[in-house]
Amino acid sequence: MEIVYLAITLAPLIGAATVGLFGRRLGRQRSHRVTIAAVSLSCLLSLFVLSRFAWGELEPYNETVYTWAVAGGLHMEIGFLIDPLSALMMAVVTFVSLMVHIYTIGYMHDDAGYQRFFSYINLFTFAMLMLVMANNFLQLFFGWEAVGLVSYLLIGFWFTRESAVFASLKAFLVNRIGDIGFLLGIALLLAYFGSLDYQQVFAAAQAQPAQMITVLPGLNWSVITFACILLFVGAMGKSAQIPLHVWLPDSMEGPTPISALIHAATMVTAGIFMVARMSPLFELSDTALSVVLIFGALTAFLMGLVGLVQNDIKRVIAYSTLSQLGYMFVALGASAYAVGIFHLMTHAFFKALLFLAAGAVIVALHHEQDMRKMGNLRRYLPITHLTMLMGTLALVAAPLFSGYYSKDLIIEAVHEAHRGGATLAYWLVLLSVYVTALYSFRLYFLVFWGKERIDPHAKEHMAHLPRYVLRAMEWPLILLAIPSVVIGYLTVEPLVFGDFFGQALFVAEPHDVLHEMGRSFHGSWSFALHAVAGPALYLALAGFLSAWFFYMVRPGLLPSIRDRFATLYTILARKYGFDELYIDGIAASSRSVARLLWQVGDARLIDGMMVNGTARTIGRFAAMIRGLQTGYLYHYAFVMILGLLVLLTWFIGDWRGWFV
Repeated sequence: MEIVYLAITLAPLIGAATVGLFGRRLGRQRSHRVTIAAVSLSCLLSLFVLSRFAWGELEPYNETVYTWAVAGGLHMEIGFLIDPLSALMMAVVTFVSLMVHIYTIGYMHDDAGYQRFFSYINLFTFAMLMLVMANNFLQLFFGWEAVGLVSYLLIGFWFTRESAVFASLKAFLVNRIGDIGFLLGIALLLAYFGSLDYQQVFAAAQAQPAQMITVLPGLNWSVITFACILLFVGAMGKSAQIPLHVWLPDSMEGPTPISALIHAATMVTAGIFMVARMSPLFELSDTALSVVLIFGALTAFLMGLVGLVQNDIKRVIAYSTLSQLGYMFVALGASAYAVGIFHLMTHAFFKALLFLAAGAVIVALHHEQDMRKMGNLRRYLPITHLTMLMGTLALVAAPLFSGYYSKDLIIEAVHEAHRGGATLAYWLVLLSVYVTALYSFRLYFLVFWGKERIDPHAKEHMAHLPRYVLRAMEWPLILLAIPSVVIGYLTVEPLVFGDFFGQALFVAEPHDVLHEMGRSFHGSWSFALHAVAGPALYLALAGFLSAWFFYMVRPGLLPSIRDRFATLYTILARKYGFDELYIDGIAASSRSVARLLWQVGDARLIDGMMVNGTARTIGRFAAMIRGLQTGYLYHYAFVMILGLLVLLTWFIGDWRGWFV
């Protein structure tokens, strides 16, 4: 099987290198064929591996591929850990990536950077596969940083746009902040447990759970708690949790296909996967789990509220992603790791569907993204309309749709959890159900129903859009809509209440909320019927009715409501002031301090006194000496005679005694 695992990983890398180096010679059609063939091979092999784990025909694989370096007793290796958790992630990553590759043929059909884009998204897939298949922290960190690098290239893909350049730089810098914590967490585990290998670290931590570290004089913390919180700081950056969330909405400056790839199945899910993979460590620290729980719940609710006031179709879905990532962290913080990964999987399908459907709308309207300039598009884009409706129903957790099973289980899991912050988290994720339904159906009604507000030029462009472009975008929508509807119903029992994950996810017995929930689970159908007994269904229905009333029945009420709640609207429109804090506050202050240090230290002290000052002093002394060099022979003769007289006076006379 090692050959299969290597093929899964290396196929996208070879595709990226081939098109990146020879894309111009290959041309557009051959370039997308090479990259799609590469990711198709990875996808088919990943599905093969997943199916064998599902049928119990494959044992976990944990081996070193090669040793990169040895320093003392530390082995730095490249290796694979293939178990049900990584197999599921491999299948999700490659399938969504394949859909994005096919969709890109239509979306980027007239873009000058066509081959470059295909090379980048192949490379992105390789980086994510290296991350989820790693069996050690070194390779994990490589994949972690590689997805960050490629996301920088993709967000700023249209580098002639100043906004895209700014957004890519913002994403890169914010992720570096989180990565400092991530790297420190890895270093701390290495220092105390002496290895970078997952299994060795987990075993050492289980054997020595009470080790302490002095964080500050007089302040001692558990090593495991401190390391887990540092690792979670990295997850906050990569998976965009408050307060390191600010990069993700701005990443919409990149082409829509990469928005789907980043937000659905790759970069932003890396933090979720990492915490789940580190469950043997997090289970040893209730404090770390409470931190994960609270930050996840705050992100789920507060970012959903911001989505209510966005008018850019992609940004609404981006804030939805932030909110749903918060749900996943809530599940992890409640020790319901299987539910968190389950929601990651269902969310990957319906969120990719929503982004790609939004991209189809944008292309049809000649790159118009303002929902206020849309309306009644179901007449012109029937397939996009139906598939986006399916994605919306999955997102708002309509019974029987995939999102219902994963989201409702998260709400129940946090309700059953007995952990600090669980009560607050429960109410926040419950209220988020209403908020999610409100912004989701607001988008749906503004785009596909109501009065037609389409610009005449956009309408003309839509009428002349080549049919092959629409077909290339519609097939991925259909293929993503299918799992968005049925995947939750088909897989909830084995993934959540069965033994699919086995030893891949560790839950301490006192924290096992899923065991308690499993007693009342009697199959997918009965669980769907159980929706009428809980508050989530009625909150989602209330959100739907609110959106229908305000955007379809009485849209004229919205200006007066906005005026009445002007302060709240301003806070949400300004996204709680995080951008102002970081850009006008921290960044501006840093620039001011840097400018002062430059003026005082660099310009005056180093340049003024040491570098330029030394040069000026030597120059002045040289000018004085140069003045003695007149070029006249009698001047030199006079100096020689004068020197001779001084020497005679010194040696013949008694002047030496004066100086002794």
